[in-house]
Amino acid sequence: MNYPRILIGGLVCGLILSVGEFVLNSVVLKAQMEEFVRRCGMTPPDPKALAILFVITFMLGIFIIYLYAAIRPRYGPGPKTAICAALLAWFCVYFYNNAVGLALGFIPVNVFVIAVVWGAVQYTLAALAGAWLYQEA
Repeated sequence: MNYPRILIGGLVCGLILSVGEFVLNSVVLKAQMEEFVRRCGMTPPDPKALAILFVITFMLGIFIIYLYAAIRPRYGPGPKTAICAALLAWFCVYFYNNAVGLALGFIPVNVFVIAVVWGAVQYTLAALAGAWLYQEA
């Protein structure tokens, strides 16, 4: 595996994920997020928390491209393999967490549907961009 290319592709993937999360939570679901924070008696996240989330999202992008590089020998290079890596990460991170939130009553059904569809598209686009930059050593 070409680790420098995993890092480059992963950073691009993480950037796309970060932008997507910002748009989803600060624009698309802004009112629902504000209501959730208010209902739970929480304060909005401070810049330190946002910085941590930003770094973790970049780490997730690197992981997705690492996963793409790891499964490439079996599935072959290209978009199909990038989509497989994206949807595996999406299921483990995005779908699972939102489904738990839905089951526990933290997330309304409409927010769940918007979030998981948005996440699937966002993860797929991010993985395709990052995988496009990846090449074997």
